[in-house]
Parts: sequence; structure tokens; C-alpha cells
Amino acid sequence: QDFKDLRALCLSQGLLFEDATFPAHISSIGPTLLPEEKLWQIQWKRPTELQRNPHLIMDGVSRFDIMQGEIGDCWMLAALGSLTLRKHFLENVLPKDQGFQDDYAGIFHFRFWQYGEWVDVVIDDRLPLLNGRYLSVHPRTSNEFWPSLLEKAYAKLRGSYQNLNGGYLSDALVDLTGGVQVQFSLKDPPPDLEEILKAADRSRCLMGCSTSGQARRNIELRNGIVQGHAYTITGAVKIPYKNGWKHIIRIWNPWGHGEWKGPWSDDSRQWDHVEPKYREALLRNKDDGEFWMSCRNFQEQFSWLYICNKTP
Repeated sequence: QDFKDLRALCLSQGLLFEDATFPAHISSIGPTLLPEEKLWQIQWKRPTELQRNPHLIMDGVSRFDIMQGEIGDCWMLAALGSLTLRKHFLENVLPKDQGFQDDYAGIFHFRFWQYGEWVDVVIDDRLPLLNGRYLSVHPRTSNEFWPSLLEKAYAKLRGSYQNLNGGYLSDALVDLTGGVQVQFSLKDPPPDLEEILKAADRSRCLMGCSTSGQARRNIELRNGIVQGHAYTITGAVKIPYKNGWKHIIRIWNPWGHGEWKGPWSDDSRQWDHVEPKYREALLRNKDDGEFWMSCRNFQEQFSWLYICNKTP
């Protein structure tokens, strides 16, 4: 499907695009994602029907725009959260020649890396809702739709929304960058893990991590960490602490809420011993799913670390 040709055709005819190859139908959701009676209750609506003034992007693209919906695609959203920190990768996946203002015809496109080449995936903008709630990623800002539409394009690439329900963060990192990825088991971590994390952050790599457990169940531990879940690593720094130095790692939960409650979390006493200039630069005390933790706690709580970049 050629995005420009299809959009031009729709504009010339005064029609909104309807994608016959990924229709607003149960087949695009998948037969077992939801109980059958719920599948029949799904409604498909365009952002223009849901909001008076929808936008593709508002005030730039950020990981905080993303809030995971009913679908268990944290593995893909964790990779996407990392992508928002690396604008040169993001511009490749999210073309700028589209939106709800100029030349709007209900058609959008996104690019993914598949088997050695970039594939342009065209979609219409009808999104699935169940009882008025988004089945997919829902916008944190009610009228910003890039996460929901990009997720729909990825679902189309994979065959259905159901096929996003569980997957590998490592696959999503490659699909979004065309890069190479490496994995480290945190049960048997390399001795220089702290240096690897700092170097990867400095080299502007994409990073993610995951916990062990069953993805289908998503059990949240009392310490705030979710089992069988994927997260984005958004920073790794070494800061002066008491009389020495401390390596800490910043991690983001694609749910958009739900944070670690242990040492170095938003309200923890450790921050009282950090110089104000570091504290002000690093600490965002909000329930936005993002938190800091020590390297030691990171190794205890997570099972895998993923690092991805254009080249080795």
C-alpha cells in the first residue's frame, strides 16, 4: 500500500480511508484475546470521533505519553519508551508527513525493520474500544494519538492485536531500529555491569529490562515491581553519596504508573544525602511509572538486561 497515493485518492474523493487489509473487525483483534461476548462488544472509533481537536503529537514525543492498555504488549511499549529518548531512531519509525490538521484523510503510516529492510505499514485510524475504554495504548493527554496509532500499525505488521499479547523486548528493539541487540542475564551478570550500563547510556543505546514470571498474570510485588513484565531503562549515573559514590539506574514502567518502593525510590531517605543540585536534576517525584534504584537492587529484581544500538 502506498501511503501518498492512497491519501491523495481519499482527499480527491472526500472520503476517510478504510483499510481492507486490517479491517475494523474481530479478525484484527484476534479470536482469543478476549472472551467471545466481549469481542462482539468492541467498537471502532476514529480520534476525530473521540476528541474535538485530536493531534498526532503534542509538545514533542515522550515516554510519558504512553500508558499500556488491556493488551499485554509491555515488551513492545518498553522498546518504544526507549525509542522516545533517541530522536534519530524515532524519526525513522514515525514519519512527519501526517497528522489531523493538514491533509487529514483518516490514514497514517509507520515504519518497522523486518528481515533486513524498512517496511512502511499503512493503517486507518479506527481504534478499538471496549465499553468506552481503549483496548490499546491510551493517550495520557486525551487528544494525543501517536502511541495508539503506532501500536495499531505494529499489530497489523504482526497480524493482529492478539499477536502483541506477550513477546520479546529484544525483538521489538530490533524492529524499531534495524540495529543489533545484546542480552545479559542478571542472574549471572558480567562483573563490570555498572560500567556497561553507564557506557550504553553515554553511547545513546536503547535499553530495557524484564522480570521473571508469567507475563499473562502480571503479579505486582509488595515492593512495587511487576513479575513477568518489561521495563525501559532511561538512565544510568554515578553520583556523590555520603562519603563515596553510588551507581543508580532509572527505570520506567510502560503502565505509566506503578513504581519500585525500595531504596532510591521517589520518596526514599537516600535522596536526603544527595547534594541538592543532583537531586533537582535527577528526581521527578511523580506517579508516572519512573523510578531510580541501586545497581544491586536492579540485579536482584530483574532477570534480563537488553541493550540495542545501530552498530555493535
